[in-house]
Formats: sequence, C-alpha cells, structure tokens
Amino acid sequence: MNFNDKNIIRQIAESAAENKGFFLIDLILRGTPRKRVIEIFVDGKENVSAKICAAVSRDISSKLDELLKESDDYKLVVSSPGTDTPLKYLDQYHKHIGRKLEIVVNDNGDKNKLTAKLVKIIDNDLFFESNNSEQKINFNKIIKAKVLISFS
Repeated sequence: MNFNDKNIIRQIAESAAENKGFFLIDLILRGTPRKRVIEIFVDGKENVSAKICAAVSRDISSKLDELLKESDDYKLVVSSPGTDTPLKYLDQYHKHIGRKLEIVVNDNGDKNKLTAKLVKIIDNDLFFESNNSEQKINFNKIIKAKVLISFS
C-alpha cells in the first residue's frame, strides 16, 4: 500500500470510527512524499471527545503500520470537525437539538435560507422553531446546514 491509495486509508478510518460508535466525516491527505499528513475528521450522535479521537487514532495507526513500509513517514491527526464545518449527516444533528442553525433548503428547485432553532428530530424530519412557529423540514431537502455559535 502507498499513501496515494486514499480508498484503503478511507476504509481503515471508517472502520476505526465505526468500532468506537462514530463515523468518518472527512479524510484529507497532504504533505510531501517524504512526510505525509493524514487528517481524519470523525463525528457522531454524541460529542467527540479527545479520548475517542485518541482511540480512533491508535486503531488507524496500528493498521497503517501493518500496511506501510518502515521508511514511510506520516503524521496522523484525528479530530472532530470544527464548528464552522457544515453538517453532512442526519446523525450529526441530534447533538444540536436546542441550538440555532442556519440552513439552506431546496424548496421545489428554489434555495431558501432559514435561521432557526432545532427542536426535535423524528425519523428523517427535522423540526425547527422560528418566530414562535414550528417548521418541519425533511433532511433530504437540506442543501447546507451550519450550527450558529451563541456566546450568551
């Protein structure tokens, strides 16, 4: 295996994350052939702790070390996605119930932007509250969603 085989690295990362009850959000390979950097972003229904990131990192490292030559040098970084990273998967929304989100929705071909508080999730439907009214939006209609950080 070499570092250009992103699919193998992705499979290893997905498996390591799933073994801990989380899932892979993104995989970024960068650096030079002499010093590769592998960035792994994991998330889940619950918050991702440093302890989880360390455990996933150990699992990935042990698999990579089995597959790579001793001369292959790499740096592995495992973390949760930042607050500015858009939500990709339905399971990411659960931990944000009660928070305000900015979402872009496909409304019969039109893109509508909404800023509202996520109040509950039932199956694939998300319920948002804005201006004292509740709006149901199917997850599949969401084009982009971002958690808004509140300092109050």
